Amino acid sequence: MAGESKAQLIIYNILNPLIQLFAKVGITPNMITSFGVILNIVAAVIFIIGGEQDPEFRSDMTYVGWGGFTILIAGLFDMMDGRLARIGNMSTSFGAFYDSVMDRYSELIMFFGICFYLISQDYFLSSLFAFVALIGSMMVSYTRSRAEGLGIDCSVGMMQRPARVVTIGAAAMFCGITYYFTGAFSFKILDQSFTLFESISVFTLPLVFVSIMSNYTAFQRLNHCRIELNKRDNAQ
Repeated sequence: MAGESKAQLIIYNILNPLIQLFAKVGITPNMITSFGVILNIVAAVIFIIGGEQDPEFRSDMTYVGWGGFTILIAGLFDMMDGRLARIGNMSTSFGAFYDSVMDRYSELIMFFGICFYLISQDYFLSSLFAFVALIGSMMVSYTRSRAEGLGIDCSVGMMQRPARVVTIGAAAMFCGITYYFTGAFSFKILDQSFTLFESISVFTLPLVFVSIMSNYTAFQRLNHCRIELNKRDNAQ
């Protein structure tokens, strides 16, 4: 289908039996959307609980790993609601609107938990990147929504919601797995006495990537709209 990557189509093919089962038993897309939000709340709670641990033991990435796993499961439900609406012939205008609004809530809640954890565990630099990633994520969504309101298709750019969810969720889960098998997860980029820099985890690197690429995607969409709107103005 248009707008869906090959990776998404592969995942859909795997999930189709479950989606068809949902349709048969009367589960609606809005139920799936709501459950995805609940899972993101659970993920945020896991990060918050992890953030409340003594910073002296912050090398224990168990909570980060479980938080990442929950984010990925929530992402699967986020993919299924639209598919269920099509397969079950349950598409509605409100359903699409509800899904879009709840996606924003899910992402804000997810980043809230991550930022809380990083700040509480004294990962100041990492928390800044997480907040910049949050800004980029919201602007990617906003530029598309605003463009569609002007009648412009604006799905350009690589760092769309599925890519953000997979990158952050998989990285967090990898942190937990790395800690479980090695008991280590971090390295220093400068001496700890330089307070701007810190020991950073492998979780920081994907946050940097998402912070850069999400904002880049937002500006790609801004430029795309500039070109399309200029064409429209010149044609008048």
